Amino acid sequence: MERHVTLDFIRGVAILGILLLNINAFGLPKAAYLNPAWYGEITSRDAWTWALLDIFAQAKFLSLFAILFGAGLQLLQGRGKRWIQCRLTLLVLLGFIHGLLFWDGDILLAYGLVGLVCWRMIRDAASLKTLFNTGVALYLIGIAVLLLLGFIAGNEPNRAWIPDAANLQYEAWWKTTGGLEAIGNRADMLSDTLLAIGAQYGWQLAGLMLVGAALMRSGWLKGQFSLRHYRRTALVLIAVGLLINLPSTLVQWQLGWDYRWCAFFLQVPRELSAPLQTLGYAALAYGYWPQLSRLKLVHAVACVGRMALTNYLLQTLICTTLFYQLGLFMKFDRLQLLAFVPFIWAVNLLLSVCWLRRFRQGPVEWLWRQLTARASGVSLSHTSR
Repeated sequence: MERHVTLDFIRGVAILGILLLNINAFGLPKAAYLNPAWYGEITSRDAWTWALLDIFAQAKFLSLFAILFGAGLQLLQGRGKRWIQCRLTLLVLLGFIHGLLFWDGDILLAYGLVGLVCWRMIRDAASLKTLFNTGVALYLIGIAVLLLLGFIAGNEPNRAWIPDAANLQYEAWWKTTGGLEAIGNRADMLSDTLLAIGAQYGWQLAGLMLVGAALMRSGWLKGQFSLRHYRRTALVLIAVGLLINLPSTLVQWQLGWDYRWCAFFLQVPRELSAPLQTLGYAALAYGYWPQLSRLKLVHAVACVGRMALTNYLLQTLICTTLFYQLGLFMKFDRLQLLAFVPFIWAVNLLLSVCWLRRFRQGPVEWLWRQLTARASGVSLSHTSR
């Protein structure tokens, strides 16, 4: 299978960009991920850090990764049913292990489960237009469910939005202590994740995957359109996305991150804008690839994209060591946590470049491929990577 270097670069950007949000999930209580006022009063530094990330990063890089995952499913169609099913089932198992034993913020389980549904929809889509429109419809259904949950929810915030002192102390204890107590809590969170996938998040994730597959099938994610097209598309999509998202960010701030509005209703503009901004970011890469491709850093980021799964798990290993094993959990605010990000990015970049000088794949990617071949009974000589 031919490698698309630009696609590797965009995937690398997605993996590195996800850490901008995940660093808060590692270093702060779970409630802090969406609610910057999780501790009651909020400093202006925390508020501005949250706002900038909300506008430019929150949901954007996860959406980008989901779109690229769908594009990957389109590329895998030629491998056959058993290869795809075994590959995704192994991803589900890896996600379950990752989420149960290491970190409660795992996304691999969700991607594997939804992917097991979506690959058939991609294969059986009657046309490119049908595939794209189905993806958009599924995504909008997920947003409609989010609105419905907002109408059902009460006005009083729950402990997941504003935890009390006892809950904060308990969360800090089990995360830094580990053991069976930590596994039990992560198991509870995995069950919540499965409910969210079935009820709401899975619809959006499936929609993004189908859109990604459609864009790959059309040639858009292969860079087959003109540079002018990509540059204009980037300008329009990013501008429209910002126009949708920015007012909701300001309103959340004005409302003091009120539970019902900010946990549900005002999530909708962000979710609507995320795919637009995401595709705008991708279009920027394609539109300016002749200039970008000359930079060594860009090729290093592409190496990160080639080892996306390895680097995602490496981020978990580094962050859980720093915050849980070394006791740095809840010691820093949002802005201070961002100072850890360049260090972790540097590890991702250096490891990826050095590893791929000697090997064709990342270590986890290699193991995933070997196990997929064994489980599916397909000879590795029948596939190029």
